[in-house]
Amino acid sequence: MKISARNVLKGKVIEVTKGATTSHVRLDVGGNIITAAITNEAVDELGIAVGKDAFAVIKSSDVMIGV
Repeated sequence: MKISARNVLKGKVIEVTKGATTSHVRLDVGGNIITAAITNEAVDELGIAVGKDAFAVIKSSDVMIGV
């Protein structure tokens, strides 16, 4: 996988929750949980499933922090 983003975290899929058009995919990355919202089509095309390894790719321009 070659991408421009430099923030790539390897994890294991622990949950996939499909909605009408969007899925929430939860990754366990070293005990920390990262959740991504992606299309159902992407879940199917990428073969994302519980127990499989996956990568969280974080583009710094899209990260928001709130308190």
